[in-house]
Parts: sequence; C-alpha cells; structure tokens
Amino acid sequence: MDSLILGEDIQVAYINTTGSRENIIKANKELTAHFPDFKERRRFGISTFDEQDIGFYKAAVEATVAESEALGLQTFTIKHGAYMSFYITEYSNDPDSIYDAFELLKGQQEADPNAHCIQWYIGADDVKCLVRSGPEDYPEPHL
Repeated sequence: MDSLILGEDIQVAYINTTGSRENIIKANKELTAHFPDFKERRRFGISTFDEQDIGFYKAAVEATVAESEALGLQTFTIKHGAYMSFYITEYSNDPDSIYDAFELLKGQQEADPNAHCIQWYIGADDVKCLVRSGPEDYPEPHL
C-alpha cells in the first residue's frame, strides 16, 4: 500500500453500469466506440457500494466537459488530494484482486468513508486502486 497525492482534478466522461464483469466490459467497449483514442487517454473505473454491498460502476475516460457533452455522456470529477493506493499487475489473472485491494484500502483508519473506489488502468493489464484519504490528510489551500 502506498500514498499518492493527486495534484489536480481529473475530468472524466463516463457510462454507468452495475458491477458485473460482463456489464463493465460492455461499458468500456461503448466508451471505446466514442473515443477512437481511448487507449491513449487515462482510463478509470469508479465504484460505489450501497448498504447491501451492491456495486455500481462508472466506466470512465479522461475527457473535457465539451467532449462529453458533444457525445451525450455524463461527467465526473476525480478530486485532487491525498489517496491511499494499491498497485496490481496483471489483474486479469485474478480479477477479484481489485475487490480485495479496495477492502484493504477502505478498511484503513484514514480512509474517507464516503470516498469512491477508483481504478486507474495503466497499460494493458495493470491497475492502481485508489481510495481518497480524509480531508485532514490533504487540506484545501487557503487563498
């Protein structure tokens, strides 16, 4: 487990789906169709869970608001700040490793209990799992 400071917000376009692997693959294929340069952009998955531990997922790609609106896609902002992270190589060999990493990260005392679980896909088969730390770990700058 590592720490990561995200120095600036990241704007993404996304497609909502439930957390099943089949739906996630379908949503990512749809994003690929919208963005021919999909693989050259930063790619994310954004997960949340309800009280019954049912997962909701946003397949996301870095995009401007104008690009997103032109394609009829919703936008989400991954906020700057302090994150706990866990890097997984070749996650496709063990897809459950992503869920396990988030269980570990969300269980940390400094984890923001309302934070999204963010998967930052790197290359063909690696992922960095991120959970934002509480605001006391990265205070907003005073102007």
